[in-house]
Parts: sequence; C-alpha cells; structure tokens
Amino acid sequence: MSRKVRMGMIGGSLEAFIGAVHRRGAALDGEIELVCGAFSSDPAKSKATGEALYLPANRVYGSYKEMILKEKELPEGERMDFVSIVTPNHVHFEAAKFAIENGFHVVLDKPITLTMEEAKALEKIVNGSDVIFALTHNYTAYPMVKEARQIVKSGKIGQIRKVIVEYPQGWLSQLVEATGQKQAAWRTDPARCGAGGGIGDIGTHAENLAEYITGLKITELCADLTIFVDGRKLDDDANILLRFDNGAKGVLHNSQICNGEENDLNIRVYGEFGGLKWRQMEPNTLELTNQENGSHIIRTGVGNLSAQAAAHTRQPAGHPEGYVETFANIYRNFAYALRARWGNSSATAAVGNLGNDHTISGQYNPEIHDFPGIEEGMRGMGFIQTVIKSNNSDQKWTKFEI
Repeated sequence: MSRKVRMGMIGGSLEAFIGAVHRRGAALDGEIELVCGAFSSDPAKSKATGEALYLPANRVYGSYKEMILKEKELPEGERMDFVSIVTPNHVHFEAAKFAIENGFHVVLDKPITLTMEEAKALEKIVNGSDVIFALTHNYTAYPMVKEARQIVKSGKIGQIRKVIVEYPQGWLSQLVEATGQKQAAWRTDPARCGAGGGIGDIGTHAENLAEYITGLKITELCADLTIFVDGRKLDDDANILLRFDNGAKGVLHNSQICNGEENDLNIRVYGEFGGLKWRQMEPNTLELTNQENGSHIIRTGVGNLSAQAAAHTRQPAGHPEGYVETFANIYRNFAYALRARWGNSSATAAVGNLGNDHTISGQYNPEIHDFPGIEEGMRGMGFIQTVIKSNNSDQKWTKFEI
C-alpha cells in the first residue's frame, strides 16, 4: 500500500500540550498524515483546532463517536487507519474501546485508563481483537535507553543487583491548579486523572523505564506518598522501595514539588560486573562503569552501537536526540507494524544515523522496532494500584498485582 498511514486524533486542541507533541512526532518521518480529528469535547474548540491544522471542515468532528462512525463509512482509501488518543485519562477507556470495536488501530497516551477495572476490560478488548495497540511511554524510545537495554541483555554488567530511578519535577510546588492552569487542573483531579497524582503522571514513566532497561519485573514494593501542597487532592511526592523478580532491590522516587527541577528523569542500574547511568536531560550520553576501569562514556551516533540503538538514532553525532523524536520513534515503529500487517513490502526501516554504518535497512523487525503496548499499560496501572495499597497499609511491603 503505497501511501501514508492516515491518523485521526481524539483530544489535543490548541490549548492542550501533549496533542501538539504527538502530532509533531507522528509527522516527523513522513510515514503518517493527520486526516481528521475530534480535538475537544467542545465542538467549537475542535473546529478551531481543525482550522488551525488546515484540515477540511468535513473531517473535523464535534465528538469522537461521530468521528469514528463517519470515518468508518468512508472508502478504505480515504478513511483514517488509526486513532491517536491524547485526552485526559478519564476519556481513555471509552474512546479506545469504541475505536477498537469499530475496527480502528489505536495509539493511546499513558496511563491507559482511569481505573484498574477499565484497564482489565480494555486488555480483554485489545487481546480479543486484531488491532495494533501502542502506548506512548516515550522515554524508552531514546537511542541510549535502547543501548542500555541491550547491554543488560548481553550480560556485560552481569546479574542486576540494584536499580535507582528518579523523576523529580518542580512545577507543582504551589497550588497552581487553583489558578486555572489547565494541565495542572486535570492532573490533580481524581475524577479526570485517577487515583494516582504524581505516581500516575510521572511515576509510571520511572517504573516503565526501570523494567524496560533491566528486563526485570517489580514483584513487591513499599511506598510512602505525600501531599505537600495544602488543598491538593492527589499525591505530589512519592518515595518507594522496590523488589524485583531476580532478587534485585531498587529505589524509585518521583516528585512534582522539587522546586527548581525540570524533567530530570534518570536511572542507575548496577550489576555484578558493572553499572549504567542515563539522564533524560542529557539523552545522548550513557555511562558504563565498573570498579576496574572506572567510567566509559557511550555517545549516540558514535562507535559500534546495537542495532536497536542505531535504528532509533536520528541525528549525526553531537546533535541532541530530542523529546519529540521519542514520540516519532514510537509512531514510526507503529506505522511499520501496520504496513507489515498490510503486507506492504515497502515497510522498511531505512533510518538511523546519517553518514555512518548504523543505518538499519530491511523489513519491519519487532525486536528492533519495538513499542510499548497493552502489557506495559497493565504494568503501569498495577504500579499505581500497588503503590496506593502499600501507602495505605500498615504492612507496607505489598505484592505487585495487576
């Protein structure tokens, strides 16, 4: 099928933050084009957004149900192929369910749903369908995160013993949700965000990053949640001890009241033969350490990187890989998976570092062009549920359950 993959969008109006990020990421490789949208529950805002994005008026809808039903009626060569859902959490389940039931593939922002009950229902729907489902845990799409994962898988640092993962922010140090700030308002509202505040918004990113790089699963945790800002309804600080399925121990902290911090997601992984360190704010650098040789710096675009890292490297050496590019990597891999499903022989992965030997060519390879899916979504919801249960328990050590 020699054409771009067609995307519809639910949410992501002009006043939203993450919708624009998704649109930029999806468009970056020229694999995907936005053809329609229901950008807000307010039809006027949806229309204004569609106009700003130069979409035809008849492809801009007042509700997601209208969009899905009308797009379904269009000829196969015209209608959208998949829908990107970038709404607040309380809309995720019904929108994804309706899209899948009407035969459309789905890319969904994290966390997957508002509640665990919804997550379990969506898991059954996804697994009982033939749709391709992606979840935008975007931080795992950085090249050096891919490289870290491959180093762990190779056994180079030995069996993992300790994991320290942190995600400090400072933007909710004050009660900004009371000022009308839209992003703060829904993220601190249990009705729209869910039972977890900071742990759902950024804690799940830390949990996902730790499990992705190490290949381990959290089996138990001991959590201490706090609401530091008076008048806030959901947690804004979390300190969590972790136990992994191989016996490794870990520490996870996420906070949105670390005054002055930006988005300093970072991780340290220590094995019997060495360690790894990575920071999202300096994404091109991965540090490999051991007692005998000290620190060895691995840089994006330099040296003999793994095929997984190379396939997600977009810039020449010395040029930073960015946040939008991580979304682009997920959307591109998702598009490759769709093309492979369609049996398109042109679904190649001819991307990678410009001007070096790391370009990966050939058919879609799920081992290289991976993206998060329903399992990662369920793990994220299990994390939120278990953290809250542990925090509310006198026992503290709580079994990780989904």
